[in-house]
Amino acid sequence: MADKRHTYSIRLDWTGNQGTGTSAYRAYSRAHEISAQGKTAIAGSSDPMFRGDAARWNPAELLIAAPCHQLWYLHLCADAGIVVVAYSDEASGVEIEQADGAGQFESVTLRPNAKLAVGSDEDVARRLHDAAAQKCFIARSVSFKNGARTHLRDCVGVGEPL
Repeated sequence: MADKRHTYSIRLDWTGNQGTGTSAYRAYSRAHEISAQGKTAIAGSSDPMFRGDAARWNPAELLIAAPCHQLWYLHLCADAGIVVVAYSDEASGVEIEQADGAGQFESVTLRPNAKLAVGSDEDVARRLHDAAAQKCFIARSVSFKNGARTHLRDCVGVGEPL
């Protein structure tokens, strides 16, 4: 089968002009909105350590929030007959900032927590996390270390908290 090409487009609007534009480093807000046709806009800013607004999503948070692993994991579980009834992840990332202000991510760690229906095979469910990491478009596209520390729970009753 031939490779498929998927194309994505967004709009990024800076909303932080406080009257004098970028006349000085402290003269403008880092506020912006990310939007795409038919979707709710995402309020963004830089991290507060870079004069951003902590109430808005910053670029680093958006990167580590990418649910690619989760979506692949749920897909692979469904195909394998593993019933996941709840899923959460407490992801974290480490950025390194250089003396000149440039930087990059050093690592991202996912901490997925899957709650399985009674009778689902935990060993297969654990292996599917590795398979999801191999399939995830985003994980395959980044150059920093990424990994997952998986936690599975058997489901005692649907609706119980994770």
